[in-house]
Amino acid sequence: MHFSSALDRPKGKTYFLLWRAVFVAGLFLVLWSMYAASTSVDYIWRWNRVPQYFWYTEVKDIRASLEGEVRAVETSGATATVIIVDPSGKEERHLVPAATVRVRKGDFISPGDTLGSESHGRPGLLLEGLWITLKVSALAIVGGIVLGLFTGLARISVNPALRWSAVTYIEIIRGSPLLVQIFLWYFVVGTLVNQLLSKWGFNPIDPLWYGVVALAIFTGAYVAEIVRAGIQSVHRGQMEAARSLGLTYAQAMRRVILPQAMRRILPPLAGQFISLIKDSSLLGVISIRELTKASREVVSSSLQPFEIWIVCAVLYLVLTFALSLFVQYLERKAI
Repeated sequence: MHFSSALDRPKGKTYFLLWRAVFVAGLFLVLWSMYAASTSVDYIWRWNRVPQYFWYTEVKDIRASLEGEVRAVETSGATATVIIVDPSGKEERHLVPAATVRVRKGDFISPGDTLGSESHGRPGLLLEGLWITLKVSALAIVGGIVLGLFTGLARISVNPALRWSAVTYIEIIRGSPLLVQIFLWYFVVGTLVNQLLSKWGFNPIDPLWYGVVALAIFTGAYVAEIVRAGIQSVHRGQMEAARSLGLTYAQAMRRVILPQAMRRILPPLAGQFISLIKDSSLLGVISIRELTKASREVVSSSLQPFEIWIVCAVLYLVLTFALSLFVQYLERKAI
């Protein structure tokens, strides 16, 4: 979308080509500067080691738990069955990939000896962290929308109890840092709730849920103000016209006011939800292994800070950019 005054002279193709070229040149200049700076320090780039932190193959040894003799190794296709019999006649069978069998018929086996090995694909730390970030963000967004919508409607209600409750909630939540709220939910509320649950014989609640609640309640306060502003931006005559047609307040709000307000609410909502995805990185302080904490653990074990933090930033960018595109799609559908 181009913003220009009607008095401005129309821009020719040369104008746009020139400034696009300036943008591309600036982008290359930034990338070249980063490359030049990285080559000037004593650091060895090892991008080839990064994929293993997304997906790796775990090799697990298959060990005997019985002391005895290998009675037989029966191969059937890609799998072999190793049969071990101890002096008392007790038999033990192990399924082992045929290509990895390390024993033969007649071998004497002790407990713990390796019979073979099997390989399994496992998600790496970065993939697990990405999944936790996605899960926490999605749950918190849903909770924040529900909480914010009801609080926003209560904020403009004529009922003093609803309005004052909404104002109190919004001001308390907006008046303290998110990190402090996460600590309160985990160390104060979590401790009290888990002690009560253990006293009654229930399992304690996972820290992840305290993190989700903290993010949802924090986001709900801001969503409530966005909803309130969106509803109040619709001209009062719209409500009066709807009520004059015989609609109740709830029907007028649902069929007339909210659809109009939604077009104005979506852009700031997108910004709020993008902030929520980035704020989920704070949950690492309560031992939730989201993307940032997983990246920190990978850096500690691999000593590859440059590659891992760049990958972490790109993954956050992919998440937030995908959400931004989705909201833009909803905006186009709402118009």
